[in-house]
Amino acid sequence: MNPYHLSPTTKAIERIPVFIISGFLGSGKTTLLNRLLSHAPKSAVIINEFGTTPIDQQLLREHKVPLSTLVGGCLCCQVIGSLTPLLKNLRMAWDSKDRPFERVIIETSGVANPEPVLDILLRERWLAARYSLQGVITTVSAVMDEDYFDYFPEAQAACAWADTVVMTQTDLATAEQIERISARLNQLAPVATRLTAVQGVLDPELLLNFPRKFRRLHGTEELDLPDHGFSSISLQLEHPLPWERLQKALEYLVSHYPKQLVRLKGMVYTPGQNQPLLVQGAAGRLYPEMRLPARASDDGIGRLVIITHGEVKALAEDLMARLRN
Repeated sequence: MNPYHLSPTTKAIERIPVFIISGFLGSGKTTLLNRLLSHAPKSAVIINEFGTTPIDQQLLREHKVPLSTLVGGCLCCQVIGSLTPLLKNLRMAWDSKDRPFERVIIETSGVANPEPVLDILLRERWLAARYSLQGVITTVSAVMDEDYFDYFPEAQAACAWADTVVMTQTDLATAEQIERISARLNQLAPVATRLTAVQGVLDPELLLNFPRKFRRLHGTEELDLPDHGFSSISLQLEHPLPWERLQKALEYLVSHYPKQLVRLKGMVYTPGQNQPLLVQGAAGRLYPEMRLPARASDDGIGRLVIITHGEVKALAEDLMARLRN
């Protein structure tokens, strides 16, 4: 049996765009969501609240949008099983009517790790054929205690999986605080697009349309890529792998497929360690790995997501062959 479970994302003509909003407690996720809904009201919203009493939905009452709430635990563990049927119901509603909404926005709880949500959207065939993950948007407060990154692995995970990081509450922070948080983000999310929002105010188009463009490293030109050209490879590593072997395989991929491999991100486990390694790469470069604190919800299974453009069969076969050796 193949332990790696390599599965390219299924392509379909009409897939519903999905955005994930993540971020640690008090970082301004709901404020940002309010701003997005004012600009894009034809959105279906899924809110995950850790407590049993839903509060965030009250903050969205001015918006008349299809709203679902998952309460009583985090999407990364206790209520993750509720997400798949909820997304199936939303899709059936979308199919039965004349597109009652144009996108789905999922707001995770402030102590959730977005990784399992990505797993569901990219790996469950029925959903992957009908939903198109546009990206993970992570909010980070400029006045957050920097030690939170060390105390709470969920804060690190939210940044590690981000495609775009929105720094909030900069109007309340000193220049020194902003500089310190920015330095940590350079480590945790070196590839992510960085934006700033003051009281939730920023151009929503920067968030809703950013997946259509990928900025190359070192300030070179922007490359417009057609929507139908993207694929994602979701790789699950059920057993720890020596970092040297995995590193060589990933370095080979980013150097030999610089045009096809647009983005690589994941958390993997190595023998004898319960702390996962954060790995990231883009446009021909593999970034330095970083050891993250262990989380109570960790299952010891490594996960890699590789965003590609164009033909990916050779890339996938190359990766599998190098991991087997």
